[in-house]
Amino acid sequence: MKKIINTTNAPAPIGPYNQAVLSGNTLYISGQIPIDPKTGNLIEGDIAKETKQCMENLKAILLEAGMTFENVVKSSIFISDMNQFSEINNVYANYFDAATAPARETVEVANLPKFVNVEISMIAVV
Repeated sequence: MKKIINTTNAPAPIGPYNQAVLSGNTLYISGQIPIDPKTGNLIEGDIAKETKQCMENLKAILLEAGMTFENVVKSSIFISDMNQFSEINNVYANYFDAATAPARETVEVANLPKFVNVEISMIAVV
């Protein structure tokens, strides 16, 4: 059985999906883009701020499910420009202990929703 996880502390979905789905002890979090949930506006122009907003959105969803970044076992990062990888990685690293960080892939893509520069999804377990 699956349980839908949604919080007003992260952006509302912009399509036919939910912020996250809990199935058994596994939480699947939809890709988060840099939308400020309070205003609904995109954070633009600074990849570090954009990445931080993505991570804060993910944090809010994890908290709604009763989890933290310690529960994350897999991350997927999609970026529009691999030249921004180090800046994105520096922000991302602030949310994890290097010794117990999750598995991850980072992929450069042609476009992302709303033409943002970064989108991050995660899988977490209880």
